[in-house]
Amino acid sequence: MLELILRDDCRLCDEAIAVLAAARAGDFSSLWVDDDPALTARYGERVPVLRDRRGRELDWPFDVAAVRAFLAAAGGPAG
Repeated sequence: MLELILRDDCRLCDEAIAVLAAARAGDFSSLWVDDDPALTARYGERVPVLRDRRGRELDWPFDVAAVRAFLAAAGGPAG
């Protein structure tokens, strides 16, 4: 399962969601950092960040090709 780490009112996060859809990344959960001081400290301005079930992370900026390569390396859907 993928997890997209994001913030409220984040234009780049909206773009990341569109990239995931274009890459046919499948279902993902959202992890909002705004109300969690530990997550805010860890991710700060890095968001959006895509994380897989093994804990690997793909930092923004990413495109369809990067998402597909990330998924392929994780053994997930690659389009």
